[in-house]
Amino acid sequence: MAMPTEATGASWDVRAAEDSDQLHARLSGGGPAREAAAVELHALLLKAARFEVGRRRGSLPHLRGDDRESLAQQSADDALMAVLAKLDQFRGESRFTTWAYKFALLEAGVKVRRRAWHGHEIPIEDEAWERLADAGAAVDQDVERRELIAALRTEIERSLSSRQREVLIAVALNDVPIDVLAERLGTTRGALYKTLHDARKKLRRALAERGLGLDADRIEGGR
Repeated sequence: MAMPTEATGASWDVRAAEDSDQLHARLSGGGPAREAAAVELHALLLKAARFEVGRRRGSLPHLRGDDRESLAQQSADDALMAVLAKLDQFRGESRFTTWAYKFALLEAGVKVRRRAWHGHEIPIEDEAWERLADAGAAVDQDVERRELIAALRTEIERSLSSRQREVLIAVALNDVPIDVLAERLGTTRGALYKTLHDARKKLRRALAERGLGLDADRIEGGR
């Protein structure tokens, strides 16, 4: 069997790029051509979703193959709807298929995280602080670190709103995925990111006034 040459590799890249462009063009049209292109795109998205579900299977060891396939199918379905709804946002900075794959990877990641947290309660605030205190005490009884944790807890309770406190502790201390938290709280990822940004900004200011230079993006400390 002949080994592929640099020239044949280059021609394959050109064909792949042309196929990607043609797929986008057909999806942007109408009629049977668009429907056929949607079926073709769904098959590509399903491959990407299967890959991502398989990559994350360690977080769902109890799932059978049929369940993983169902997650992948759901992810591909939702990714297809998202891609079709945002076709006009494609700027051609990469291949269309590469751009579309990201939707499938995102959907699959979200669905796996949600399934992993299904039936699990969000840990309560006191449990988070107990774990953080234990971690601090384990580092040679680091007095400075424990004082920093105490100051951080005080400012979280005093400077943040109840919503900011709830979101920050859930995401930063309890490692709750932001899409899972958004679903539980009936809000969006964007809204939660805004809440986190505002909470961290307040914390930095409050801690700076105390003469503490803690990076509020890493309030987990040494964990």
